[in-house]
Amino acid sequence: MKTCRSWNGPLALALASLALTGCVSIGGAGEPPESLLTLTSSASAPVGSGTMAGTEGSKGTIAVLTPEVPAKLDVIRVPVTVSPTEIAYLQDAVWIEKPARLFRRLLGETLRTASGDAQTVLVLDTDDTPLRPNQSLRGTLIDMGYEPSTSSVVVRYEAVHTLDDGRVMSRRFEAREEGIAPVAASVAPALNSAANTVAKEVAAWVLGAE
Repeated sequence: MKTCRSWNGPLALALASLALTGCVSIGGAGEPPESLLTLTSSASAPVGSGTMAGTEGSKGTIAVLTPEVPAKLDVIRVPVTVSPTEIAYLQDAVWIEKPARLFRRLLGETLRTASGDAQTVLVLDTDDTPLRPNQSLRGTLIDMGYEPSTSSVVVRYEAVHTLDDGRVMSRRFEAREEGIAPVAASVAPALNSAANTVAKEVAAWVLGAE
């Protein structure tokens, strides 16, 4: 797989005016990365927990769909916003799979745990399910990358919640972690923290809808 050139801090900024014509090879004949990045929920449902749709107090089922993404996120690299018109990728930062699917599972797990022990929504966050949900959560993962101008990581998500009565609501969420060094070892946990913040805010919004 080919991706745009890697970004490596100050040297990349000095070259920011150059066209992004160079590419690096990920996988294949190239050397494998030392480690792969992933997203991990800061809260998880305990073993034995669960809910049943159709019972008294239940809000039914909700399908968490894989978000749409711009081209810069439809890869397994971490984008760096070099300028308003240029995108590069952070050196040595490689996701275990595409960010959209990682973020979908994070949203699903966060929704499962957001209502505490009294889980009221059956969450479906996989493609293979025999149930027809009465609610859905979809949207666009607009950004999940690094901004060198502010030494920050940013996660930005435009959520669309369809309720069981046919109403559709949307809201944009964003979280930032500042003072982050432009290296994979620092960016990875910061992105995970920001993604968890967004997921918790989305879950509170979804579960609070009436």
